[in-house]
Amino acid sequence: MAKQRTIANEVTLTGVGLHTGVKVTMKFVPATENHGFAIKRVDLEGEPIIEADANYVVNTQRGTNLEKRGVKIQTSEHVLAALVGMEIDNVLIELDAPEPPIMDGSSKFFVEAIEKAGIVEQDAEREEYVVTEVITYKDEASGSDITLIPAEDYKITTMVDFGTKVLGTQNATLEKIADFKNEIADARTFSFLHELEMLLENGLIKGGDLNNAIVYVDKEISAPTMKKLEKAFNKKKLSVKPNGILDNLTLHQPNEAARHKLLDVIGDLALAGTRIKGKVIANKPGHYVNTQFAKKLSKIIKLEKRNKVPKFDLNQPPLMDITQIMKMLPHRPPFLLVDKIMELSDSHVVGVKNVTMNEPFFVGHFPGAPVMPGVLQVEAMAQTGGILVLNTVPDPENYLTFFMKIDNVKFKQQVVPGDTLIFKCDLISPIRRGICHMQAYAYANGKLVSEAELMAQIVKTKQED
Repeated sequence: MAKQRTIANEVTLTGVGLHTGVKVTMKFVPATENHGFAIKRVDLEGEPIIEADANYVVNTQRGTNLEKRGVKIQTSEHVLAALVGMEIDNVLIELDAPEPPIMDGSSKFFVEAIEKAGIVEQDAEREEYVVTEVITYKDEASGSDITLIPAEDYKITTMVDFGTKVLGTQNATLEKIADFKNEIADARTFSFLHELEMLLENGLIKGGDLNNAIVYVDKEISAPTMKKLEKAFNKKKLSVKPNGILDNLTLHQPNEAARHKLLDVIGDLALAGTRIKGKVIANKPGHYVNTQFAKKLSKIIKLEKRNKVPKFDLNQPPLMDITQIMKMLPHRPPFLLVDKIMELSDSHVVGVKNVTMNEPFFVGHFPGAPVMPGVLQVEAMAQTGGILVLNTVPDPENYLTFFMKIDNVKFKQQVVPGDTLIFKCDLISPIRRGICHMQAYAYANGKLVSEAELMAQIVKTKQED
């Protein structure tokens, strides 16, 4: 597994926001392990922080805009793309305005800033979502769709079709994220003339100029419109190049528009919150479809985390069989609810129970539709945790384990005869004075069936002579 990475030093950039025209200072700040990406508004009281989370997306007009508790961040995608492209995991972004600087409309200057700051490896392993099944999202209104399929690396392909002569169908592909700096980072944002006129009329792109956006001229420009554009961009004279681009910008690549759309996809999917191991195929991508897909992916990742079943070969000899368990636990049939212990360390334990029709509780729960009572699932998790805490004393047979507290109990699936229950208990805090505080999970059939936060105490019952 790769290690998480952050930057070695703080680094600062200055510029203006594309849509607000406000001068802004942005600072990349190193962050601790498992911090992820977050944005701090240092110009506001309390310096509120917005995490880079798809669930905070409130608007995707002309950029991906986040809002949390009334605090807003506009056009976050180019900065986030640079962080993902440079394989950074943890960074705090400080802004003294609601929008990062547009710079030249690409991620190039953010990449250079990250390189200047330096990159350091951290101790924690990088979390990665490994794609095992095809995931899709389609926006029926626009015809845009995104598909994520299994692959050995994080790969992205974008296919754009604007239906105009000046900018027809284009494709771009990134085979590995390590190529982001050289192949994608300098692809600049772009706009069509008809969009530009609308934006100017609505007071947007105040920070725009002809150095940070490619303008494709998709209609005839009247003399009054040209005068208006010259005034907006503070230029004495504007012209249209033979390739249909306003003024004298030279494309970095013939498919720069498709590459920039790929850049946007990377930045928007960063909002899913987890590295991706799979291939993204984006057809006519835009911020709306990108962020909707990021929300869907985020939900899937969270669900799989919650339902993640520890993988064990249950045919292997256990660490403890039922006879050894009975030497440690005071419980006896029919109330002994753990058959095997598969793993045991100072901080966790894994146990197994084979649920059969012979269980006495099935006689009355429920006749004709046997279901294992939820309280007995919790009891079985507690007995498994009892092994963990009793393993800390030299004479476990002289102790009893008593519940002190049960919190956050959830039952997800029914447990029926024939199921094999796997229990996993992890310490929430170190065992002190015989008190064990642990998070417990029960799994069956590849799914989480129940969970609970348990606190128990061991008490000595027999005194030494």
